[in-house]
Amino acid sequence: MEHFLESKDRLNERQFHIAVKRLADSLGYGTDRSPYLGSGIEYVQSRLYQIGDPIKSIDWRVTARIGKVFIKEYESPKQLPVYLLIDTSASMTVSSVSLSKYALALQIAGGLAFASLDRISPVGVIGVGESTFRITPSLSRIQILQWLHRLRRYRLDERTTLGQKLKELAPSLPSRALLIVLSDLHDPSAPTALKLMAQRHDCVVLQLRDPSETAVRGAGFFRGQEAETGESFVTLGKRVMLNQESLHDQLKKAQIDHLLLQTDRKIEHTLRQFFQMRGLAGKGAR
Repeated sequence: MEHFLESKDRLNERQFHIAVKRLADSLGYGTDRSPYLGSGIEYVQSRLYQIGDPIKSIDWRVTARIGKVFIKEYESPKQLPVYLLIDTSASMTVSSVSLSKYALALQIAGGLAFASLDRISPVGVIGVGESTFRITPSLSRIQILQWLHRLRRYRLDERTTLGQKLKELAPSLPSRALLIVLSDLHDPSAPTALKLMAQRHDCVVLQLRDPSETAVRGAGFFRGQEAETGESFVTLGKRVMLNQESLHDQLKKAQIDHLLLQTDRKIEHTLRQFFQMRGLAGKGAR
């Protein structure tokens, strides 16, 4: 049975669109027209390292093969197609606060989509739950509003398929793209799939987390089962879903930008700062 977000997350259609537009404006505030959402650069060649070159640009494969440090060089900036991979699985819709992970993910996805269109970057959408939902990259604002409205309907019986969808997507991308994942990362196969995808594409992971995934107050000892994987566990009122430091380090080593967002905190400033820093890093790489 399908459910509708506004019954739980307290935003009717008009309020939802206002929230999305406000986030898009926040992401664009104080920036130029450069494609700061993605580096927009294509690899040209590798050359020997020179003092002052950014460490992030080191070509580790060539460095390991030759025994000297080499740097990747890139051509002029280009507008990248943006793919938003939205986790529609059941764990995203469960919430201990007024806004679920799924509702927040949709607001962020809408804001990113409009911000991308302002920079003339086409936007595509892929659902990474069990249902089939895929929109090819488009510059149509009307289409974005249509898929936003459609995605506000959700089911409570979907498992995450993030790792699988990433593997399926890879062969269908003929050129470099920006992939933005919005998920709680309950899929244990996702980090490996993301690392492989990052070898050819610009990848960003926005991880959503509910306060109850960090701690359940006053619960004492209890037995539970992870919704996505079926894994059983016993805990003392505190359940850390993933080793966040380890996960962040894994993604960072693969040159994947990762941001953890709590559903009980304001996210506009954090998101704007995160993407502005990506833009600065992209300029530094060039």
